[in-house]
Amino acid sequence: MDHRIFSNRIFNVESETDFEKLALELFRFQYDALKPYRNYCQLLKIDPEKVISVTDIPFLPIDFFRTQRISCFEKSAKLVFSSSGTTGSNTSFHEIPYPEIYEQSFKRGFHHFYGNIEDYCILALLPSYLERKGSSLVYMTEHLIRASKHRDSGFYLHDLEALSRKLKTLKEKNQKTLLLGVTYALLDLAAAFPIHFPELIVMETGGMKGKRREMIREELHETLKQAFGCQTIHSEYGMTELLSQAYSKGNGLFETPPWMRVFIRNTNDPLTLVNNGQSGGINVIDLANNCSCAFIAVQDLGRKHSDGSFEVLGRFDSSLARGCNQMVL
Repeated sequence: MDHRIFSNRIFNVESETDFEKLALELFRFQYDALKPYRNYCQLLKIDPEKVISVTDIPFLPIDFFRTQRISCFEKSAKLVFSSSGTTGSNTSFHEIPYPEIYEQSFKRGFHHFYGNIEDYCILALLPSYLERKGSSLVYMTEHLIRASKHRDSGFYLHDLEALSRKLKTLKEKNQKTLLLGVTYALLDLAAAFPIHFPELIVMETGGMKGKRREMIREELHETLKQAFGCQTIHSEYGMTELLSQAYSKGNGLFETPPWMRVFIRNTNDPLTLVNNGQSGGINVIDLANNCSCAFIAVQDLGRKHSDGSFEVLGRFDSSLARGCNQMVL
């Protein structure tokens, strides 16, 4: 498979038929090329010839990225993303042989949901991510800042006062502005420097990192809305092991770009999908992950709606995923 040519096809998906055709093609390739995934499918007694629908495709537990090399290439990639973690034993690694595929994914994804990036000034408040290496979120944000071509776009580490002054200036100029931040840092900014900026897009990426008490989404978003004068709070749903992001423009309802889909699995029977409206574990098909694994069972609980949008309800016990992982070592 020529992954760059395949990527050009996935970023032009226009229908469910297109998506299903590409997903099945990618499944068969990754079954052959990705040994840990093939071993997992064989453990489940999956006959690849009988996989004829996206709902038949097995989803690899995300913990495999912590213990095994999930790559369709023998040669190691120069670019590797890693998750945050206190020890090496709980850190995921995702090799990226073609960074341009990731760049296409997040740029096209942004345009799909928000339009021309050059219309925006992008301010990033990601202290915990900037303080370590290998963050896919930092990589994405750096490139979006660059693509905006706005002289005021940039990162802010701990200087909340400078960020507050910048927000005031951008408000006075009526500049379309996106403030992207890790949750605890946005709360720090909201507490120290509230500003009435109704047009501001505040986008939280999740994460308290032990800095603050955990809050339910409704409480968090209400706090931020009051501090910034916004009607809604946006959210980004992505992770080290994926190359695409889902976005919420409010009320915790996420939507995916055309080359990404979310399904919900039964928490008691992880090989079975549940109907719309029911809660369970989140499964993701990310066709941009054509160099690693595109079919991943993540450790978040969620609920999908009939229009394709979904909610993230929290985390669940990952012991089953770890058990499945160890069985194929």
